[in-house]
Amino acid sequence: MSLLTETIAAIRPADAEALAAAQAHQAQLTKPAGSMGLLEPTGERVAAMVGEFPPPVPDPVALAVFAGDHGVQTHGVSRWPQEVSAQMALNIASGGAVVNAMCRQVGADVVVVDVGLVPELPDVPGLLRRKIASGTGDMTVGPAMTEAQVHAALEVGIGVARDLVARGTRLLLVGEVGIGNTTPAAALVSVFTGQAPAWVTGYGAGLDDAGKAAKIDVIETAITVNRASAADPIAALAAVGGLEHAAMVGYLLGAAALRTPVVLDGVIACAAAVVATALAPDTVDYLIAGHSGMEPGIRAALAQLGLRPLIDLDLRLGEGSGAALAVPVVQASVRMLREVATFASAGVSESPDGGTIEGGPGARPEAGQEQQR
Repeated sequence: MSLLTETIAAIRPADAEALAAAQAHQAQLTKPAGSMGLLEPTGERVAAMVGEFPPPVPDPVALAVFAGDHGVQTHGVSRWPQEVSAQMALNIASGGAVVNAMCRQVGADVVVVDVGLVPELPDVPGLLRRKIASGTGDMTVGPAMTEAQVHAALEVGIGVARDLVARGTRLLLVGEVGIGNTTPAAALVSVFTGQAPAWVTGYGAGLDDAGKAAKIDVIETAITVNRASAADPIAALAAVGGLEHAAMVGYLLGAAALRTPVVLDGVIACAAAVVATALAPDTVDYLIAGHSGMEPGIRAALAQLGLRPLIDLDLRLGEGSGAALAVPVVQASVRMLREVATFASAGVSESPDGGTIEGGPGARPEAGQEQQR
């Protein structure tokens, strides 16, 4: 049995009993029902993911940044030169990127995984060299990868997730670096959601309108030439994906198999998520949408997954930055379940319909005041 087959077989739905216990407890906390918005279902989902109520606060935290290059960049789908991929991978590994600052803020470790960069990177702390190939092929003339390369990249991602969880990580984040990688991401989102490339393709790292139009043409050509179809997820991933996309898919599958919450970042991570759930539908139970960014593919993918993003800051960097910024929200959702008093324990009166609180710090608002729900 391959590692991929073993991992998919291990993925089970989140724990329904833990979810029910969390929901019942949530209803008894000293606040109006629904008043904490997305924090409420997020904490409940974490309980279901780990199969425990109350769930432990998800900590330690680690971000895996998967790096790869893309043959489709020969069409100028990004205005940045391809060598920036390797430069940024080394910058992240050395702690100098935006995502490193975000991760230091939330106490998350960072590891960079070279799964498909063109150059050979030096041995440096914080970098795992797991190269499958030196970049992908041009997806407009044939598959970007062989299916053997896809399987190898998937297993790299699974292995990274396993290693992080084995060392005690309890909340995984996923990010990426790779010039041109929003193009295969948009192609994957289009294939797996059924939406036209024009609807799921954005400006990437600073394209103008003409550049975006050319990018859409490239994606349409690649999907048509390869006859990419969601009916065969591995073949579709090989056709129009990237090595870092494939590794991220494996990482999400590995997290789900280990019942470990994983926070998605931007369009690259969301593209990987729709592929992962095509391979193993129950994977979605372990995914948390970190943010709603500027790329339209994020919204399309999250709609397909039925997930709502925790923050919306108009982000468009990638690297895992949005996932890192969502960490305090995820942890707060669990702390609320663990630490907030119930009506009974606090001696607070609950209204007959459970919708307001009478007396104490949660008193009914005065006339003319609105209460958030």
